[in-house]
Amino acid sequence: MQFSSYAKGLALAASLALVAGCSSSGGTQDGSMDGTSGSGAAGQGAGSGQVSGTGMNGGNGSRQASDDQGIPSVRTIYFDFDRDSIRSEFESVLNAHAQYLRSNPNARVVLEGHTDERGTREYNMGLGERRANSVQRFMSVQGVSPSQLEVVSYGEERPAVRGNNEDSYAQNRRVVFSY
Repeated sequence: MQFSSYAKGLALAASLALVAGCSSSGGTQDGSMDGTSGSGAAGQGAGSGQVSGTGMNGGNGSRQASDDQGIPSVRTIYFDFDRDSIRSEFESVLNAHAQYLRSNPNARVVLEGHTDERGTREYNMGLGERRANSVQRFMSVQGVSPSQLEVVSYGEERPAVRGNNEDSYAQNRRVVFSY
């Protein structure tokens, strides 16, 4: 009898350790709407749902700001309602990621497709996948190896912002680069 209570205690302790190790530290998935870490003038238009892909680096449109590891700091691009086409203002963001991935052939990224809550769950899963695939195609055309890219769709399941208005919807229609 003592062994079984010992085993139960051990199992409980192991379960708690597993849950503690897997828990999130909080915060948002990708920071602010413009994908930056709260820097500069780029975040000023975040409430409108429309974010420019330029001007996030002090005015030089040819390079995006990057973190200490060289990964571009803007890791989220946004889409129009019910669309999977890449908006022109985010091409510079995609080019920065493509340049990083070409320069770092061992780096891998998961392209996470998301939608707002409108539409059926099945439709939104498909739309999230089409958005991520659209980014994957763009990256491939830029010379990124397909082995560096993985596509995942979360559909409406992981909203960046909760709410039933256009601003909230706009922030949830996105693809996130998860390195």
